[in-house]
Amino acid sequence: MSNQVIVVDGGLSGLSAAHTVLERGRKVLVLDKNSFFGGNSTKATSGINGALTKTQIALGIQDSTELFAQDTARSARDLARPDLIEVLTGNSASAVEWLQEKFKLDLSLVSRLETILNHVLIVKKKCSRKAHVTKLIKEGDTVIGVEYVKDSQTCKEYGPVILATGGYAADFTEDSLIKKYRPDIYNLPITNGEYSTGDGHKMVIAIGGKATHMEKVQVHPAGLVDPKEPDAKIKFLAAEALRGVGGLLLNGEGKRFCDELDYRDYVTGEIWKTKGPVRLVLNSKASKEIKWHCKHYVGRGLMRKFSCETLAKEIGISASQLKATFDDYNEIASNKKKDPFGKKFFHNVPITINDQFHVPLLAPVLHYTMGGIDINAESEVRDMQEKVIPGLFASGEIAGGVHGANRLGGSSLLGCVVHLEISWGSHKDATSQYTPVQAPQASPSQAPAPEKKAEAATREKKEYTVEEVAKHNKENDHPGGKKAILIYARKDATEEFNMLHDK
Repeated sequence: MSNQVIVVDGGLSGLSAAHTVLERGRKVLVLDKNSFFGGNSTKATSGINGALTKTQIALGIQDSTELFAQDTARSARDLARPDLIEVLTGNSASAVEWLQEKFKLDLSLVSRLETILNHVLIVKKKCSRKAHVTKLIKEGDTVIGVEYVKDSQTCKEYGPVILATGGYAADFTEDSLIKKYRPDIYNLPITNGEYSTGDGHKMVIAIGGKATHMEKVQVHPAGLVDPKEPDAKIKFLAAEALRGVGGLLLNGEGKRFCDELDYRDYVTGEIWKTKGPVRLVLNSKASKEIKWHCKHYVGRGLMRKFSCETLAKEIGISASQLKATFDDYNEIASNKKKDPFGKKFFHNVPITINDQFHVPLLAPVLHYTMGGIDINAESEVRDMQEKVIPGLFASGEIAGGVHGANRLGGSSLLGCVVHLEISWGSHKDATSQYTPVQAPQASPSQAPAPEKKAEAATREKKEYTVEEVAKHNKENDHPGGKKAILIYARKDATEEFNMLHDK
């Protein structure tokens, strides 16, 4: 008899789901098609949203779940689903505090998934990388397991399934979901890893599950353009913080053209309307506030430092024209005149010409898919008649309808954590709902390795030798991907590594 829960993919949503299952006394099997766990969550730079968290209360920050829900509904527009918004916002504080307390994460900064991964790997578990789940197994109307390919062998595992397979923004396969639902943006560059190909969506649709809002794909306005590879398909994302600390968006004439802090889809639309190329300009105060980001982007060749004169020359205008843009903005920030774009919040002003500036080139990029698999408020997957498909849950980006027409920055990671708690037992006794199924006898090649005795769930610090690190020298076997190898080959990347991992 199988008493395990199968979690498909090991990003933040999948790993957190696995830990939740373990906390409830069940066995868990995590299957991920990639060489490394983490997924797109490791790329996130906008933090995680939460309303009325202990941190906010301690700092005297005025907030409420009602305000968060209103912001989310406003962003979702006519596709807002009150039931899912209530779950997302109403459980945000407990989700954030769960991460802080359970994994000792410092969420004042974006933190690694390593702590969660270590906990999952230590406690009664099985985790399998390079295990590509290709099919959901049904018995009647109930999902009872999955079929997957590992080492060219087709294997089967049985138990309730939590899909945490992410989105489809990088789906450029023959049956591409992007091409089917949004052919107009099919050729845009992406910020996602190449693994975001909608595998989970396609498996659910194949068994009669309902997809919703699939045409709703978020095009982020701030993909970082590498001057050496301007046409690169995969681009780094400029953190929301760059605009949040006071970065100005300037067009090819050195002029502002939008409210830099407005919703992502609005800013993207304005970028498409204006004359390019578009640059984001940070003065020294703003740069200092996010010095980690600036140092990282400069190191990757995605951001450069300029004086007022050299920046004006780079844009192709005079220094006096650039000064006029700064002076106009300073007047707006000091309430001497109204901003024509409606901007209300101004940081790190005034902007002066006697300063140094950090400046990247920006371009719109495919970033997040709001569309996905239809779920109810308990993250159970539904069929075309909106009836629950027993034994099947969805969490994270694959779950459709949560964000409506547009997602707020910082809510993607929140969705990963909130919906995993709901999907496996925070609002119901999931262990009593699904009777363990009788699994067919596995062949020797399919049989899992004997489970080791559970160890204490304490985080073990480990140092890696040069020899161990050197083994991961191929583009498909390195967590930083091909880019990291090409940029830092034959160089000491200790500082860059610590920038990303020492938090």
